Amino acid sequence: MAQLISFVFPIYNESGNIELLHETITRVTAELQEDLEFVYVNDGSRDDSLELLKSLAERDERVVVVDLSRNHGHQLAVTAGLDIVRGDAVVIMDSDMQDPPEVALELIERWHEGYDVVYAQRRTRQDTFFKKFTADMFYRTLNALSDVEIPRDTGDFRLVSRKALDHIRKYREHDRFLRGMFAHAGFKHVAVQFDRHARHAGETGYPLKKMIKLATDGIMGFSSKPLALISQMGAGFSLLAFLGILYALVVRLFFPTHAVPGWTFTVIVILLVGGLQLVMMGIIGSYVGRIYTEVKGRPLYGIQEIYGRREDD
Repeated sequence: MAQLISFVFPIYNESGNIELLHETITRVTAELQEDLEFVYVNDGSRDDSLELLKSLAERDERVVVVDLSRNHGHQLAVTAGLDIVRGDAVVIMDSDMQDPPEVALELIERWHEGYDVVYAQRRTRQDTFFKKFTADMFYRTLNALSDVEIPRDTGDFRLVSRKALDHIRKYREHDRFLRGMFAHAGFKHVAVQFDRHARHAGETGYPLKKMIKLATDGIMGFSSKPLALISQMGAGFSLLAFLGILYALVVRLFFPTHAVPGWTFTVIVILLVGGLQLVMMGIIGSYVGRIYTEVKGRPLYGIQEIYGRREDD
C-alpha cells in the first residue's frame, strides 16, 4: 500500500492565490509515487476564499477543507491542519506562494533518507530591509534567551514524519510557536536551503503587531530568562543605589560646599526606579497571563465544518 503525504495550507483572505497554489502543487507533485492529501484550513477568511476552497474539494477528491469557526491566527490554523491529517508525513506550507512548491519535493526526498523533520531554511528572501532586519534581530534574541536552539531563517515551511507529528500533537499550549515546538521535540532533523519568493497576491497575514505577538510567544514560550533578568536588573540597580548613597555621604561629610540642594536628582531616581518596576511587573504579568490562559483549559480552535471526501467520515 502506497504511503500518504499530506499538505497543510493555512488560508486567510487568499482568494488571489488559491487557484494558482493548487494548480502549482498538483503539477509539482504529479510524479510522486505516494498518495496525496491537500488540507486547506480556512482561518475565518473575509473574502471568497472559502467558496474557492469548496470548489477545489468538489473537483479534486484529495482536497479536504477545514473551515474554522472564526479567525484563530496562523499558528492555530496550522495546528488544526496537523490534528486532522492522515499522512505518513505532512508538509506545512504558506499559501501566498512565498514558499516555492518545488522545494516540497526536496523535503520529501530527505524524508525518504530517514529524517523526521526536514525544515526549509531561507537562503534569500524578497522582503523589505525592515522585515529582514527585524527578523535577524528576532532570531538573535530568541537564540540568546531560548532554552533550546531554534534554527535561524526558518518559518513553518517543513516536512514532519508521522512519528514526530504524533509527538508534536501532545503540545497543546494556546500561545503557540510551532517552529520552537519542533526544535524542542528534537527527532532526526535536517535543513534544506531555498530562496523565498515574493508574495503573489493579497496582503501579508503577519503585520507588525502580529509579528511582535509571534516573537513574544517564541521568547516567553521557550525561555524563563526574562524572569531571571528581573533579579539581575534588581541586583544591578541596588548596587548603583548603594554607590549613590556612598557618593552622597562622602560629598556631604567631606565636601559640604559641593553639595547642591534640590530635587532634580531625587526626581530622576524616583522616575527611573518607578519605570524599571513597571517593566518588571509587565514581564511578570505576561507570564501570569499565559498561565491564566492555560489553566482555563479552553479548546485551541473551533471547526465550523469540514468539506471534502474522507475515508474515515
